[in-house]
Amino acid sequence: MLLASDVLAQEQRQSRPANPPAAAQQKDDGFFDTLGRWLDESVDNINSTFKGAKGSLDNFGKEAGVAAKSTAEAAKDAAEAVSRLPGARVISVHEVCPLAPNGAPDCASAASIACKAKGFGTGKSVDFTTAEKCPARVLLSGRGECTTETFVSRALCQ
Repeated sequence: MLLASDVLAQEQRQSRPANPPAAAQQKDDGFFDTLGRWLDESVDNINSTFKGAKGSLDNFGKEAGVAAKSTAEAAKDAAEAVSRLPGARVISVHEVCPLAPNGAPDCASAASIACKAKGFGTGKSVDFTTAEKCPARVLLSGRGECTTETFVSRALCQ
């Protein structure tokens, strides 16, 4: 009888299908399995996002270093340019800018004239002012035209 029960048990094991029944598969696809897969995918997405952000920050750091070097070089160049101008000064003046042939004020020549008058060789306009010039009789009569006058107020002289 024992022998018959062993044979029967073996036949039952062999007759079972290799794949679990559909009910067991549905149990694997339950709420917790779906939630677990969703959490795994979310963690993977977050990890890839952080890796991308780290790469962007590393690249930003490299670019910021390059920009800082170029800014430092520009500041160095500006300092060298100023040091080459040992006799340069900015002076306050009131020199009228003559009109150029095209009708625009020529403040470059006015700055040069003002600097030469102060004993320097050349000069460039740093700041200028524009004012409206009206004679008293024009203001009193209310007729006539006022003119606009431009003059150099500061010049860099060498």
